[in-house]
Amino acid sequence: MFAVIKTGGKQYRVAPADLIEVDKIEGEAGSAVAFSDVLMVGGEDTVLGTPTVAGARVAGEVVEQGRKPKLIAFKKRRRKNSQRKRGHRQEFTLVRITRISTAGETEQQPEAAEPPVEAAAATSATRSATGAEPSADSPQSETDIDSTTIESKATDKPAIPDPTHKDDAS
Repeated sequence: MFAVIKTGGKQYRVAPADLIEVDKIEGEAGSAVAFSDVLMVGGEDTVLGTPTVAGARVAGEVVEQGRKPKLIAFKKRRRKNSQRKRGHRQEFTLVRITRISTAGETEQQPEAAEPPVEAAAATSATRSATGAEPSADSPQSETDIDSTTIESKATDKPAIPDPTHKDDAS
């Protein structure tokens, strides 16, 4: 089975256990990535997408983050005493393809070291709804201000005197 995926504006033909070098994508070495822009799935029966195959996903694992060798862009204008030299190193991510799944297959969740971001946000919302006490290292909210701070601010004189107000002494 193989698939054609699109990432970084380029298309790649991949199969399970392939190593592909794509433009830099976020993720540490060993983290799981998923490509949802699957343009074609081939094998026993070929499925072409219009433009993508509905429900098809390609799962992979980040092997390495790196930078390619430096490319030199040297421009010279003859007889003008003008030249420019610039260098560029393209960043890349090396990905090992682990699985190709189509719409009809049940997708198995890869083992994740950390819970997804949505799950972490849901647990914090549940904790605040149940009224659980925050831990000692959590920052205090603005509602936890000491009452003496509020009183001292209320008794201070205003920074700019009111020109319409006249004192009794004058």
